[in-house]
Amino acid sequence: MKKTYYLFNPGRLSRKDNTLIFVPVDEEGNELKAKYIPVEMVDHLYVFGSLDANSALYIFLGKNQISVHFFDYYENYTGSFNPRDYLLAGKVLVAQTKSYLNNKKRMEIAQKFIDGASFNMLKNLKYYNSRGKDLSPLIETIENYRGSIEETKTIEELMGIEGNIRHIYYDAFNLIINDFEMGGRTKQPPRNEVNALISFGNMMCYSECIRAIHMTQLNPTISFLHSPGERRFSLSLDLAEIFKPIIVDRVIFKVLNKREIQADDFEMKLNKVLLKEKGKKTFIQSFENRLQETIQHRSLKRNVSYKHLIKLECYKLTKHIIGIEEYKPFKAWW
Repeated sequence: MKKTYYLFNPGRLSRKDNTLIFVPVDEEGNELKAKYIPVEMVDHLYVFGSLDANSALYIFLGKNQISVHFFDYYENYTGSFNPRDYLLAGKVLVAQTKSYLNNKKRMEIAQKFIDGASFNMLKNLKYYNSRGKDLSPLIETIENYRGSIEETKTIEELMGIEGNIRHIYYDAFNLIINDFEMGGRTKQPPRNEVNALISFGNMMCYSECIRAIHMTQLNPTISFLHSPGERRFSLSLDLAEIFKPIIVDRVIFKVLNKREIQADDFEMKLNKVLLKEKGKKTFIQSFENRLQETIQHRSLKRNVSYKHLIKLECYKLTKHIIGIEEYKPFKAWW
């Protein structure tokens, strides 16, 4: 079974036959023990340190359909290497572009993203509300905002509703999380431990959505809620909105409330709070465990992992775009 590999140290990546060889280096530049990874075991790579690799290596990765996602020292996502888009289809590309250019169609899809995202946020709040946290006023406020989603006429108006919902939702974090205070949401840079986890987890979810889109016929640069950018896969931002509450946020609540990640797993850097390597590894392990968890899918009548749910969301969006079946965003039902 293929899996995701995380490279935290700087080092050199090369190949020998069908094996990837990663030679990490320490802070003084001394080579450490090499790690050997059979290529057939690799789904994609996350790189958190500087990586030395040549074009032949990337050609090899491309032929084996292995994506590489890069993050800088401050945990910011910086870009991805993706294999050639062999699944892209002209019919889907044209339909996706037309759906974006048609304001009515674009708004319908964008509204569904926010509908699904806010529904899943409410699921989190209702879960903790039933476990001794008094979140009823926040739940009621978000439900009121949700009633305005279909009334929006522009993307800007819709994003305003989304912003209000998320502001109320993040207020609940201070009640759900036991030993840390979130305060307000701060992104660039994150000012405290909870914000650092949110930013790190959201980037992980964003990268996972890139992977899922690449496995379908969708074009990752043509989005509906977020404006398409010249240098980012903005459709991944759209899809991530739906899955951040049930994947990223639930992982954050778990690792903090169970004290798997504690204060000494963070460090302050120039008014920015970052995860130390140990904290990253702990969070990533919980994130991967969450992706591998399964639920009984109501339509497919079989167990499906959260990881596969993201891919299924891409298929549903594709069917909507080409006129086969109306898109309905994923909503947690348990």
